[in-house]
Amino acid sequence: MSTIHIKPLADRVIVEPLAVETTTASGIIIPDTAKEKPQKGTVIATGPGTKDDAITVQVGDTVLYGKYAGTELKLEGVDYLIMRESDILAIIS
Repeated sequence: MSTIHIKPLADRVIVEPLAVETTTASGIIIPDTAKEKPQKGTVIATGPGTKDDAITVQVGDTVLYGKYAGTELKLEGVDYLIMRESDILAIIS
């Protein structure tokens, strides 16, 4: 898990997407143009929440999020997504 020096504001969460599968179960190699955007990642940092709602996810949780959720950002060569907690669909236990 990465450590970054960014603290999201309000109900924002920073997620590091998990690696995309490069081969299928039968061994076929998937080209870059055919790969789907990952929808699973690890929470790296969370904001403090809002005065009405506390943050329910924690750093280190593996989460599922919407296909087009969040804004992509790149820090020190690593891709991250910053999104509202409401864009997170589920926590994988």
